[in-house]
Amino acid sequence: MSTAPIPIIVRTELPKRIQAAYTTRFVDEAIRRDPEEFHLLSGPGLHPRSGDVVVARVTNVGNHKRIETPTSRKAILFEGALVMVAYGNRYAADQFLAYVPDSLATTSLVAAGGLAGEVVAAHTRVSEPTEIEPLGLLANHSGVVNLNDFAPFENLPVTESRERRERPEVIGVLGTSMNSGKSTVMANLINGLAKSGRTVTAGKITGTGAGNDPMIYHDAGAAKVLDFTDFGYPTTFQLDMQEILALTINLVEHLTEPDTDVVVVEIADGIFQDETAKLLRDPIFHNTIDQVLFAATDALGARAGVHELCDVGLKVAAASGVLTSSPLATREANDVLAKFETPVLGTFDLSLPEVAESLLLRK
Repeated sequence: MSTAPIPIIVRTELPKRIQAAYTTRFVDEAIRRDPEEFHLLSGPGLHPRSGDVVVARVTNVGNHKRIETPTSRKAILFEGALVMVAYGNRYAADQFLAYVPDSLATTSLVAAGGLAGEVVAAHTRVSEPTEIEPLGLLANHSGVVNLNDFAPFENLPVTESRERRERPEVIGVLGTSMNSGKSTVMANLINGLAKSGRTVTAGKITGTGAGNDPMIYHDAGAAKVLDFTDFGYPTTFQLDMQEILALTINLVEHLTEPDTDVVVVEIADGIFQDETAKLLRDPIFHNTIDQVLFAATDALGARAGVHELCDVGLKVAAASGVLTSSPLATREANDVLAKFETPVLGTFDLSLPEVAESLLLRK
């Protein structure tokens, strides 16, 4: 009678010099407190999951020439350097489509914030991804370490009572795609509201883990900033919809302090990205977000996006984004959005207190 072979798993010590990435910052803190508690596991019997932490050697520097550190510094990558990143799926129309591989074979760094994945498609303008060779999955006495093991917040399941909890006004920032100006729009809105004397908190519900956007929100004047990485997710692409809906509620709840006047949240990528498209049509999202600000690169994108958002029943406060860099594109957008009674506001005009507070439903 034949029996299945026993998987071979090798345990090795954790190397002394490792560059942790932004996505692994909470795990890095735990290692610094007690490095003896951690080790590496490798072998053909291991199959990584999204969020599993891996230590890998950089074998070829490609598209990503830097890695974002836990403090959001952009550290230069050298071949042979050891990095600590997390496995995850990536959806980036301007860069890579990547998925968690099924083994610890050589793979790619697919996001500077610290995401390892197998690239299946790439934009023609980007170079080959940076190649990394996993040395092993990070582990402790409980087994393989996942980001959610050390995340400061838990993504609690949605319940009806939590859906109906009273909250401050919540504004969502969405856009046509990557690089449509969402983060800049959001930062200027935060800045304008803060200048008006209001206490603003900010967060990012979906996307790929990186410190740049949270840092911008903080610099703009947000009193508190959180994103999905604070709940143990390196990315939200391919995440179960119930988890994304729970993130929406949990993020807003944790951003709601006794003195919070407004919560502003960003939804990554474009409105036709799979998870975003489903999110925008869900009643839980509608019950949580009071209105949205839409960023677009041109008038056609602004009209199509605003039409789509109105069609699913969301209130659009205004359009803004990259298109407002051009007076002509702004004029075109104003013309085509008149039927929706949606104003077009300059991205940097949002930092003016009178402009920002004019958008509020709860004056």
